[in-house]
Amino acid sequence: MKKIKLRGKELKRLGYTSDRAISLAINLVSRHFKRSDKVELLETLEKINLQPENYLKDPVWGELAQLLTEKPAKSKKKPVLKKAALEFKIYGEENIDPEAIRQMETAMKLPISVKGALMADAHVGYGLPIGGVLATYNAVIPYGVGMDIGCRMCLSVFPFSPKKIDGERDRIKNILMNETRFGLAEFKNEQDHEILERKEFREIKFLNSLHKKFASQLGTSGHGNHFVDVGFVKIQKFSELVGLQPGEYFAVLSHSGSRNFGSEVCKHYTRIAKDKLELSGEAARLAWLELDSEEGQEYWAAMNLAGDYSHANHRIIHRRLAKAFGEKPLAIIENHHNFAWEETLDTGEKIIIHRKGATPAGIGDVGIIPGTMATPAFIVTGKGNEEALNSASHGAGRLMSRNVAKQTFTESQMKKYLEKQAVELLGGGVDESPFAYKDIFEVMKNQQNLVQELGVFYPKIVRME
Repeated sequence: MKKIKLRGKELKRLGYTSDRAISLAINLVSRHFKRSDKVELLETLEKINLQPENYLKDPVWGELAQLLTEKPAKSKKKPVLKKAALEFKIYGEENIDPEAIRQMETAMKLPISVKGALMADAHVGYGLPIGGVLATYNAVIPYGVGMDIGCRMCLSVFPFSPKKIDGERDRIKNILMNETRFGLAEFKNEQDHEILERKEFREIKFLNSLHKKFASQLGTSGHGNHFVDVGFVKIQKFSELVGLQPGEYFAVLSHSGSRNFGSEVCKHYTRIAKDKLELSGEAARLAWLELDSEEGQEYWAAMNLAGDYSHANHRIIHRRLAKAFGEKPLAIIENHHNFAWEETLDTGEKIIIHRKGATPAGIGDVGIIPGTMATPAFIVTGKGNEEALNSASHGAGRLMSRNVAKQTFTESQMKKYLEKQAVELLGGGVDESPFAYKDIFEVMKNQQNLVQELGVFYPKIVRME
């Protein structure tokens, strides 16, 4: 493997601002990771910068983590948190890391916070926890939305029997490998999409600088827990919301978001918000932009563009697969998380609801809540629960970090479990092991008051990076 050469500008793009931290990171890489995978290494360095407290005891990264958590000797920045957090509803509290609850409490101390809730799949995130739902007045928090803006689920249901999976397994695997792209792989024939002509690229200089990467990653999926699965859907009862008669159907389910574009938007506008508000401590991770400010309007436009980009990526994935299978889907179901919505209260007041790792579950909303690569995903409709701010979990939620999962489980363990569940994995690693996630059945049990089940998707061939 080629020797890694890490540059300071690469670390700055990841959000590193301290010259001391950049110098130390480069030194550590030079000493310990000369022949490692650079993409994976950059992902690790980004995680360390976002959550250095998780790496304080790491034998290699501990020194860097310690430096990143040090507070300046003198600072003009001042905390703005309220003394007491507003109350918020927690679903499945017994299965949620106390640190995630503490993060939510911090968010509920912000002067802009109005109401909140924590979903049953919640776990620790940067700023707002994953699974956190937060309502604010006239303000949007980039890290309350998250880095993978508009990340979503998309399900195509076809008029084929599930028997097609075993009957044409090799052909289906070839189609998945040929018609999907993950990570740094790109399509060369998907760069004439109408979204590339959006006015935001002309009106916002920062977005224009991202246009080339935006175009090159069109129709692709990211690393981590992003996937494209072939499996089957089981419908027990007809619902007009889905429009499928009871039975079993061949189906494709995908999970991905706005790629590098969403990540850069989040980091850019968080830096602006931090500088503008001069926050310190935990509040700095929840820096916000007022919506009537120029920066707030820019972020809102960029966020919506990222959401539309994520939607376009999924539709390209499903169009390519449908063409390869030679059939149009009977139904397409799609829902997203990592987004902020403007909603109106009964009083007529408008609020901004951030759903980071949470999905809309108002009356009439339809979506998919996935488990793991070896457990079902649930097609649901929302019940409109106001205590949950019309929200539900976006998935099973992690039990542990990817690094801990790598240290805890083996590929052999995962392979045996997948074989037992009759699931075939193309790519992927132990960091995404089903054992690293919460029990999706327990998560669904804890949100019975939030959603109603309409159907179930069972993965059988899983494509990941």
